[in-house]
Amino acid sequence: MDAAKLVMMANQIGRFFAGQRGTDPVVGIADHLEKFWEPRMRAAIIAHLAAGGTGLDGPVRDAVGRLDGMRTGRLGAGLKN
Repeated sequence: MDAAKLVMMANQIGRFFAGQRGTDPVVGIADHLEKFWEPRMRAAIIAHLAAGGTGLDGPVRDAVGRLDGMRTGRLGAGLKN
């Protein structure tokens, strides 16, 4: 799956969680990606962020960074949540 498709999908997920009251969108997005995206998709979106993250909405960028932190054990490093 190409990066543009992953960005589009991640941003759609981000828009969903942004509209949820009482929920931190960054946590919700990261949790969704962890639970429902296959490892190759997660690795690809993390690599896309590492390469600049072109096209990722703000909360999605933070969520992908959080997801990377969950994977590498650096959760919270440089992130808001």
